[in-house]
Amino acid sequence: MAEPDFWNDPTRAERVTRQLRVVAGPLERFEELQRKAAEWSDMAVLAAEEQDADLIKVLRSEAARLTADLEQLELTLILQGPYDHESALLSLHAGAGGTEAQDWVSMLLRMYLRWAENRGFKTRIIDQLPGEEAGLKSVTVEVEGENAFGFLRAERGVHRLVRISPFDASGRRHTSFASVEVIPDIEADDTLEIRPEDLRIDTFRASGAGGQHINKTESAVRITHLPTGIVVTCQSERSQHSNRETAMKILRGRLAELKEREWEQKMAEVRGIKTEIGWGSQIRSYVFQPYTIVRDHRTRYEVSNVQAVMDGDIDGFIAAYLQGEARGSLLPEEAPS
Repeated sequence: MAEPDFWNDPTRAERVTRQLRVVAGPLERFEELQRKAAEWSDMAVLAAEEQDADLIKVLRSEAARLTADLEQLELTLILQGPYDHESALLSLHAGAGGTEAQDWVSMLLRMYLRWAENRGFKTRIIDQLPGEEAGLKSVTVEVEGENAFGFLRAERGVHRLVRISPFDASGRRHTSFASVEVIPDIEADDTLEIRPEDLRIDTFRASGAGGQHINKTESAVRITHLPTGIVVTCQSERSQHSNRETAMKILRGRLAELKEREWEQKMAEVRGIKTEIGWGSQIRSYVFQPYTIVRDHRTRYEVSNVQAVMDGDIDGFIAAYLQGEARGSLLPEEAPS
């Protein structure tokens, strides 16, 4: 950064600055917590000597905050993947179940938007396909913030809902599925080469909501990466140029994820681990009836307050997954049944 021409290349400068923040940030946070802990200790001695009940109450509350901050720092240190510190692209897709499954996607979307808001992340819906009667068939959200991908990758997989369907006049209990896909949101990666001749780009008229302009012009873009067969589509923006940029961003993320998963597969083979790396298995169940519980099948972490989870309180599930991943103690995912 001390080089005279360092800031002449804004893209490189931003990348280096972000890498420095990733390395130096946890150390600075630890030193801050260490200072606060020392101050807390001094105040605790004073409170004990003077038997100050009000100060003791304040110190108990501060101890809880320090503990939560330390746990958060520990999770941040676990995030050592090549893209863990990047923003994320979160995609939700309805499984079997028709309107019920599509409504489940809209419920999950609300949950993740609430979670992101609580963490101070910025979100933007970049593509969505409405359901015929209610809900969404699919939706893709950009989640902007440091470590967004590292945290959200814990959510990849199939999510199962069990409830009395509001769309069933007989009041029967239904089971619905939705898949969650999370890829890193990366503007550029020197290790990823996307050649123009490897791309087939098609344009078409957008469908769904968006007004007359979005439906009367061929603004929607579909990009096919021929070597891998990956297909990405974007139709949420008004201009073809904007949709193309967004589609390329999604393609880069999916190629980066594919590269990372191939590396994970190679490491599993070296270690002799026979495991499925894919994300197509059931990872979590949300049961609304006949009892209430949300259970993660990989960690056995569970809570009974379903409403809190649907309001975005999923940090416990994310923490349990990342800690289990670091220890190598995650359980096999369950096939939908």
